[in-house]
Amino acid sequence: MSERWVTFDCYGTLVDWNGGIRAELERLFGVVRAEPLLARYHELEPEIQSATPGASYREVLTIALERLASEASLPLPEGETSALARSLPSWSVFPDAAPALAEARARGWRLAILSNTDRDLIDVSMVAIGIAFQLSVVAGEIGSYKPAPRHWEVFREQSGVEAGSHVHVAQSLYHDIAPATELGIPSIWINRLGEPDDSRPTTTLPNLSRLPDALDEIVST
Repeated sequence: MSERWVTFDCYGTLVDWNGGIRAELERLFGVVRAEPLLARYHELEPEIQSATPGASYREVLTIALERLASEASLPLPEGETSALARSLPSWSVFPDAAPALAEARARGWRLAILSNTDRDLIDVSMVAIGIAFQLSVVAGEIGSYKPAPRHWEVFREQSGVEAGSHVHVAQSLYHDIAPATELGIPSIWINRLGEPDDSRPTTTLPNLSRLPDALDEIVST
């Protein structure tokens, strides 16, 4: 039996991306404005990543925050343009992440992260998660942001994974589930936000608590 690999998106899937950004928007602009600003941020970030795939994630976060404030005619306090990037290392890990990852590893799964971020940032988050990953691919090192396919291509090159032995796990339909489906990779959608059903993922879960069983159902030992 070939090695079984599971790749993860990090922010939104293992680490609370929404909560981390919302907390900074609340601190900078107030609780009332935070939710509509977060919704607009969801639109701005992929636009910036698509337009400047060579930009670091720190730069993307900074540009997006500056543009968000400008669009809403909100003053961005001096020294706060990098607020989102500075806050990222403190973003909370979802409580279901470490137990699910540990159990998957115990069942023989090899773990990897494919993330739209920078090396120093993902390294801090992996320490916070507390479970060792065999491999990680980040946008800052490959000059490409998901949903472009380069993350999966680099992962295949580095892991040597065989077809049929790889499952991708993520919260974002746009960044992860859609491109994985196009590449023929089985996927598990972690629908943390209670979005409408979607036919593209192989399996849909509300959180990571049943992840090890779901993985074994897709690729048996």
